[in-house]
Amino acid sequence: MTRSAILCAVVSITLVATCYSETFNSTGTIDTYFSPRGGATESIVNEINSAKSEILIQAYSFTSKPISKALVDARRRGIRIVAVLDKSQRREKYTSADFIAHAAIPTYIDDRHAIAHNKIIIIDRAILITGSFNFTKAAEEKNAENLLVIRDNKPLVERYIRNFEEHKGHSESYQGK
Repeated sequence: MTRSAILCAVVSITLVATCYSETFNSTGTIDTYFSPRGGATESIVNEINSAKSEILIQAYSFTSKPISKALVDARRRGIRIVAVLDKSQRREKYTSADFIAHAAIPTYIDDRHAIAHNKIIIIDRAILITGSFNFTKAAEEKNAENLLVIRDNKPLVERYIRNFEEHKGHSESYQGK
């Protein structure tokens, strides 16, 4: 391999890596929650209740009654909500996917991946909620999980919105059982 071919390969690898990795300045505020019983569900519900225009949600496991009820209540207040969930939600005995889909919240199933393991909520394109915390009762009461509520970091939120839209784009509409 010639020196210029090696240089091209290195440049190509670098360009590919930069497409999937972005650095963000630490701006805004971050609230942290840890479970079990660390207030993560309550924090999520409070943020949903304060939404003024839009909520985007991606979830792997989604069975939390308080969170799904808060979403349905927000929909009734006129908040635009879109959910992208893992394919496991199609076959779960109880899933909030059915509850929110039947409440006219556009719900999609991301089955392009082995697991659609994202756990995010974006509120009003300004607040990002993320972490290991699944939107379940077990996550709040039994599991050791973490949740971050990030405010005022527009570049980071915009990157998560682009990722949300990418996954929504290859997901299938879900009407519920």
